[in-house]
Amino acid sequence: MAGRRRKKVQDEGHGGMERWLITYADLITLLMVFFVMMYSMSQINAQKFAAVANSLSLVLTGQAMSTLSTQGPSMVEGLSGQMLPEGPGTIPDNQGQLDEVKRMIAEFIKAEDLANGEAQKGGNTSTTRLSDSLIVYEQERGLVISFKDTMLFASGSDELTPRAREIIQQIGGALLKLPNYIRVEGHTDNRPINTRKFPSNWELSVLRASNVVHVLNENARIPAERLSIIGYGEHRPLVANDSDEGRAMNRRVDIVILKKKYDYF
Repeated sequence: MAGRRRKKVQDEGHGGMERWLITYADLITLLMVFFVMMYSMSQINAQKFAAVANSLSLVLTGQAMSTLSTQGPSMVEGLSGQMLPEGPGTIPDNQGQLDEVKRMIAEFIKAEDLANGEAQKGGNTSTTRLSDSLIVYEQERGLVISFKDTMLFASGSDELTPRAREIIQQIGGALLKLPNYIRVEGHTDNRPINTRKFPSNWELSVLRASNVVHVLNENARIPAERLSIIGYGEHRPLVANDSDEGRAMNRRVDIVILKKKYDYF
């Protein structure tokens, strides 16, 4: 009787060990699947990802996943900046159009300078040469049309002069047919300002850029969705703010026609 009881206890212990091994084997299998899946995802390979996803679907649901389409940009590519969605300001390459805009603005500046010269011969010395206050140059991010602040505003003001409005509207007409996004950037020198309207140079630079954008949108009819505003204050100087000449160069408003890869930045 006692012998049969000891045998029963031994059999139960053997069965418990088998159940433990089964649980352990399941755990190891799941860990292996997990690490294989993580490795495949880290490689960002669409075919490997689809194969792993299909295998997991078979294990979990008993059914294979529908075929994943590999056409079109992936979420990962979009986030990494390698492939961005096409928008109203993005085109593959329009360097020719940018060159044409540069030519048109150069001709406009030349015509304005000629008119200014004739006006000065007639005794009107209140106007200045546009070429002394407006420059156009290219950067990696796009075409930059840079105005000295004295061309656009009175000192410490964000209100555009009547002549500034006319010039911005004329230049805006040259930009109207471009599909590119346009960013208007306001800059100041490092001299502090503290008024009710402008507690700091941030506000002055932003409001100056904003008023330029209003002319581009309302007078030149450039769509609002293509326009954006940034105010840098004194924090993006071209040169050191250690002289009157340097500070004058840093007080500016830049109209930047952005190339495609900078449209979303």
